[in-house]
Amino acid sequence: MTLQPQAARRPILDLPDELISQIAAGEVVERPASVVRELLDNALDAGASQVTVRLMAGGVRLIQVEDDGQGIPREELPVALRRHATSKIASLQDLEAVGTMGFRGEALAAINSIADMSLLSRTLGAGHAWQLDGRTGEIKPGSRAQGTSVEVRELFYATPARRKFLKTDATELAHCIEAVRRHALVRPDVGFAIWHEGRLVEQWRACGAAAAGHSLQHHEQRLADVLGPEFVAQSIAVQYESSARLADGRPAVRVWGRAGLPDAARSRADQQFAYVNGRFVRDKILSHAARSAYEDVLHGQRQPVYALYLEIDPARVDVNVHPTKIEVRFRDSREVHQAVRHATEDALAAPRAGAAAAPAPAGDEPAHGLAAWPAASIFGSKPAYPQQGWAQPAIDFGANQTHRVSDFEAMWPVPSGTSRPLAPDAPAALAHSAAPAAAPARQAGPSQETSLPPGDWPLGRALAQLQGIYILAENTQGLIIVDMHAAHERIVYERLKAQFDASRIASQPLLIPATFAATAQEAATAEACADTLALLGLDIAPFSPRTLAVRAVPTSLADGDAVELARSVLAELAQHEASTVIQRAHNELLGTMACHGAVRANRRLTVDEMNALLRQMEATERSDQCNHGRPTWRQVSVKELDSLFLRGR
Repeated sequence: MTLQPQAARRPILDLPDELISQIAAGEVVERPASVVRELLDNALDAGASQVTVRLMAGGVRLIQVEDDGQGIPREELPVALRRHATSKIASLQDLEAVGTMGFRGEALAAINSIADMSLLSRTLGAGHAWQLDGRTGEIKPGSRAQGTSVEVRELFYATPARRKFLKTDATELAHCIEAVRRHALVRPDVGFAIWHEGRLVEQWRACGAAAAGHSLQHHEQRLADVLGPEFVAQSIAVQYESSARLADGRPAVRVWGRAGLPDAARSRADQQFAYVNGRFVRDKILSHAARSAYEDVLHGQRQPVYALYLEIDPARVDVNVHPTKIEVRFRDSREVHQAVRHATEDALAAPRAGAAAAPAPAGDEPAHGLAAWPAASIFGSKPAYPQQGWAQPAIDFGANQTHRVSDFEAMWPVPSGTSRPLAPDAPAALAHSAAPAAAPARQAGPSQETSLPPGDWPLGRALAQLQGIYILAENTQGLIIVDMHAAHERIVYERLKAQFDASRIASQPLLIPATFAATAQEAATAEACADTLALLGLDIAPFSPRTLAVRAVPTSLADGDAVELARSVLAELAQHEASTVIQRAHNELLGTMACHGAVRANRRLTVDEMNALLRQMEATERSDQCNHGRPTWRQVSVKELDSLFLRGR
């Protein structure tokens, strides 16, 4: 056996200042976009109202950022390039309540250590500008208006190994544009322009007066300019304030912005913008909260789109987590998670079909034979459609009477104490109790049309049923097509969620406990969350120091893989709060129940039954998507119908 020679011991020495700066630069500057981000932070902190970014070769050969901010005095220019020199903070108290974009004092020094940089700045009242050469430290007079210009040439020339990891010029340019977009989305009061190789590639004009005074309208205009008008058209406003208040009366947490409709979801998470006190961040708490708000309305693995702005006391969030300042840590992550989730859920809950309907007068009852589902107790407010004074007709159950009775009861259950119709000739059994006496019950079959003003209801007046699957209705915009099963599944699901108040999910003991080798984290989670697991119908107990045993599982999942179920639940509990996991488990079980309880395809409905379903959709939260995220209805405008038949050409 050959012995390897022992390596000679190296003495511990102080690193040269230049090498220290280059090591720090590796944390701050990853690519040209990192330089653009840091320089934009400084420009905004300086009070700029217009920022221009000029690039060459995707930012590798040249990055020039010009602003019209306060500028840097001549005597402070050399200090600006020193490590840990900044005007943003001066004490620990300032660090714990940072209100500016930058504060670390590392960016300019790091960039200067790996590139050829120069500063040109002029303050208010100065006779001319002053230019600082980052290599030599020479300061000489220059010419420009008030503000600062930072020029960075030949990025990574001092560290050629890092330069080899850069992508093509087009890729680096795209990252630089994305860095500017993230700043533009949160500052509508600032104009941004991006030039590449002497050509203007992006420009967003200022649309607000001052940073403290720009309104939600200005933000929506900037969102439309940056992300496209279709983003605003396919999203809904988010407004939320926590009940807790700060000493000055402001809400402890405020969330606002726009959340994309489920129909606008994408295959990639490339349009998800989250901001904390004006700073773009990537945070698992925020992304999980937003994603969980879409759980009931997204199809498959689709990714939601949103631009959400979180305002919180700076002392309650730590932005000094990562050198790039793109990660944060909250003092109370649960409070932030709930605020973002509730804000997004509340915005998505209102059915788009009922947005334009006028609210029913207080004290009135719904007029479509739905007495068994009181809107005030189940949906939170009365359905928004007018009184028509017509009653639920008799149902012609035909030959398959038992099947049709059960389907009808699943769709519109009869109130307790009301006798159920035992024969097809019982027209008044389901008549609405609040219908005027002078308005006799009408019997409407598939060939009879109910007189309903289509302009009063967003989903219009039912016309017919297509292939036993779709409901065709007419409103003022044109044709409405409704997936009958998907729509009713959502109605039943929301009803079950509202009425669900059981303390725990029923569980079934396993004849032979399923054991598995557990990690230390899984064992600790099982012990700490034993009560939560019991609420979910799971009994997971230690079998040995390194083994866990699954002794019981939810009844509805008794045929599944107990070990896989236990591992997934423990992983979810370890990463997220217990209440979120419990709610998700409840919703999955209720969704399965709703799918089986909803009206099936080929169930023939009368016109009045179809109208009753449309009215319920207008009053039910999240009725635009079924439990699996599929759309429940679609609008076909008259203009689209005209184009099919070449009308007007």
